[in-house]
Amino acid sequence: MNIFRLAGDMTHLFSVLVLLLKIHTIKSCAGISLKTQELYAIVFATRYLDIFTNHVSPYNTIMKLIFLGSSFSIVWYMRYHKIVRRSYDKDQDTFRHYILILPCLILALLINEKFTFKEVMWTFSLYLEAVAILPQLVLLQRTRNIDNLTGQYVFLLGAYRALYIVNWIYRYFTEDHFVHWITWICGLVQTLLCADFFYYYFQSWKNNMKLQLPA
Repeated sequence: MNIFRLAGDMTHLFSVLVLLLKIHTIKSCAGISLKTQELYAIVFATRYLDIFTNHVSPYNTIMKLIFLGSSFSIVWYMRYHKIVRRSYDKDQDTFRHYILILPCLILALLINEKFTFKEVMWTFSLYLEAVAILPQLVLLQRTRNIDNLTGQYVFLLGAYRALYIVNWIYRYFTEDHFVHWITWICGLVQTLLCADFFYYYFQSWKNNMKLQLPA
């Protein structure tokens, strides 16, 4: 654990808290892609198969439980909560997210560090997380006008991976044999997908204007 990894974890946690705050206090999921949330639920379910068999630390276990529980609770709220689900923009959130799942699974079967079930599922979760933000970005581009909480959620979600990249660079120069090409490439892809959003987010912040994405 180093300061960059901790900052990445906390940024990821804050992104989830911001989204839960929006859902619980405003009773709204407007501007949030259910497709992306479903992909994240799959990501965490396949990544943390070892949650009760491979104990690293209490911190690690708690973080796994938080991300697992929050991802499935968000999906439940958006699908079944009688008030929250009314604000879900199904007509705009039309990205065919299921087409991302099979290619990621095939890639995980072909390119992995070790051909075991848990390792393949872990690798699959990395590939899927790299592109899981796509439905959310497409939805924001279609709706254009983005409320503050939604903008902060997406910014924090992208920023956490950027901080992880700094963490990997730090570990590469301070630890022996720290080389994980699959993780690094997936993290880079995920961050690059958010680069355009980062630009408009900082522009809106600098100019004290409402965040809008070009059509």
